[in-house]
Amino acid sequence: MGRDRSGVAPYALPLAGLVFAALLASFAAWTPEAAAAAHSGVLEAVIGVVSVLLLCGAAFSAVTHSDVVAERLGQPYGTLVLTLSVTLIEVSVIASMMLHNAANPTLARESVFSVIMIVTTGIVGLCLLLGSLKHREQAIQQQGVSGFLSVIIALGVLLLVLPSETHDGATGEFSPVQLVTMAFVAVGLYGTFLYMQTVRYREHFASQPPEHGEQRPSLRRFWIATVMLLLSLAAVVSLSHHVAVAFEDFLALFPLADPDAVTGALVAILLLMPEGITAVRAAAANHLQHSLNIALGSVLATIALTIPAMAALSVMLGLPMVLGLENEDRTMMVLTFVMCILSFGTGRTNALNGVVHLILFGVYVLLLFVP
Repeated sequence: MGRDRSGVAPYALPLAGLVFAALLASFAAWTPEAAAAAHSGVLEAVIGVVSVLLLCGAAFSAVTHSDVVAERLGQPYGTLVLTLSVTLIEVSVIASMMLHNAANPTLARESVFSVIMIVTTGIVGLCLLLGSLKHREQAIQQQGVSGFLSVIIALGVLLLVLPSETHDGATGEFSPVQLVTMAFVAVGLYGTFLYMQTVRYREHFASQPPEHGEQRPSLRRFWIATVMLLLSLAAVVSLSHHVAVAFEDFLALFPLADPDAVTGALVAILLLMPEGITAVRAAAANHLQHSLNIALGSVLATIALTIPAMAALSVMLGLPMVLGLENEDRTMMVLTFVMCILSFGTGRTNALNGVVHLILFGVYVLLLFVP
């Protein structure tokens, strides 16, 4: 992790993404005719393609600069910087979509479920497989991973399964009192976990020490990386709207049973790209604990922060919010939780664990298109 990162691309791409997003916003707001032109034919396709390319570049930039920040802060604080930054941006994107699309009461549920499945099956499966193929078996801090899973499973069941089992469960909604109570439970559990992770049981989440006596980045380099990380993440969120519009228009060409779920999954993949890349690289470098801290931390932060934020909007604005999962989604989530317990239960992982997780990811993708 001590390699040079002074190339131009990590600095130019997020700035280019922000400028492009600002130009699109100005162009669409200039006149009604311009706004209509931005959603017509070839121009719309070009905007979508350029947005995807710039978003991917901004995601790689975020990974590069987050490595520098993590080296300076040490673990687990370095991991938390990227995780919380991406999660807060994800919350803002979902809130923006919710405010502009009040007719979709399942938006928060679909977004959180997509993150859970993409991370715990796709990203985790890829980390376990690639890491094991390169290093045969990898060790983890079992107490730390168990801590992650205990809170993730508790919140996943309480917030995404329980709503369909209550007295008013036919609608999949909590009553206002239940919703507010569960929001406080989620935030309280997450705060407790962060205290345990960063103070009380910090050693349970520690990854491997740096190799070859690497020195921490200078303070100047740290602040530059922090600013560029924030700009990179801002570029991701600024471009995600245009990418989502492009996806929606593209998916409209196909007779999908649930296009909203597919669009939500694709947007979740783009928003999770910085964390996903960082996690896979860490696993390939035989730092599996660091990899899991990023991946599982992303899932936990998404559940614990996104749903309370959406609950606040739902109560304040009187918007309906359906949290109870459909039967097939509930089955997939519970099966994934069981596999996580089995995969990390011995403190060592191998390629078979990764293959099983990736198969579950394939089934999840199948159910997106053929529910």
